[in-house]
Amino acid sequence: MPHAPRRQLGTSGLQISPIGLGCMGMSDFYGEANDARSADLLRHALDVGMNFFDTSDMYGPWTNERLIGASLSGRRDEAVIATKFGVVRDESGGWHGLNGTPEYVRSACDASLERLGVDTIDLYYQHRVDPNVPIEDTVGAMAELVEAGKVRCLGLSEATPSQVRRAHAVHPIAALQTEYSLWSRQPEEELLATCKELGITFVAYSPLGRGFLTGAITSPDDFAPDDYRRSSPRFQKENFDKNLDLVRAVRTMATDKGITPAQLALAWLLHQEQHIVAIPGTTKRSRFDENVAASAVTISAEESAALNECFPIGAAAGGRY
Repeated sequence: MPHAPRRQLGTSGLQISPIGLGCMGMSDFYGEANDARSADLLRHALDVGMNFFDTSDMYGPWTNERLIGASLSGRRDEAVIATKFGVVRDESGGWHGLNGTPEYVRSACDASLERLGVDTIDLYYQHRVDPNVPIEDTVGAMAELVEAGKVRCLGLSEATPSQVRRAHAVHPIAALQTEYSLWSRQPEEELLATCKELGITFVAYSPLGRGFLTGAITSPDDFAPDDYRRSSPRFQKENFDKNLDLVRAVRTMATDKGITPAQLALAWLLHQEQHIVAIPGTTKRSRFDENVAASAVTISAEESAALNECFPIGAAAGGRY
């Protein structure tokens, strides 16, 4: 399977696949979980040389970290594992807000280390910034985890440019994770430039528009009854129909190029900047192979301009959440 060269994870020295694997959907939000199939996919990812895995303590909750840990056991040195803290859930799946206090940072990290079955987390994110705790306090506690050898490098998710700068002043931030795709282009307004200036890797989650940009979703009825997209604004009927028109443009360009819509969308994203990586999620080996192969697809300036014209900032109908 073709692979593009690894990309640098911030200034950490770690090298990661330009297209990694978002693991959330293996355990939560997108219908019934199939741990056996997911474990097979996780090991297959290592077999083909993909090394960047993204999880969080709140996926499941907690079960996704256990799945990652068990599936990658014995092959720890081949994987770069990223997990997150800060969105608090209970064992039944209930939601209890955000927590960025230093005490919680320390306890959450210890719990994630145990569930993952590892001595060190490669990349530890604050999943969402807690508005009630100065980010300097949260990142200060995260920096202590680096000093203790429990974490290799630090990340933030869905932080503003100002928050990124404040955090980076306390301890180098290796990665910022934010939704970014053809139909979610807001990071281009300031975030991407901030990350590039500070030497921070930008990790694009939902780079396929939660599956929409693959062209495989043609109706809201395609989703399982417990799939959260049934209540997502962009997948409501009126918005869905408008967004479907955008996807048709991607499908046409992909067909002309001899690749899939997903590969075109991912290749466009990687083409934007060298400090960008993507973490599309899937539970299917065929989809995973399709996604990873996109790292070898080249996009011309003309093709990129055509996609930019089809998908200007704000083109998608409906909010992200």
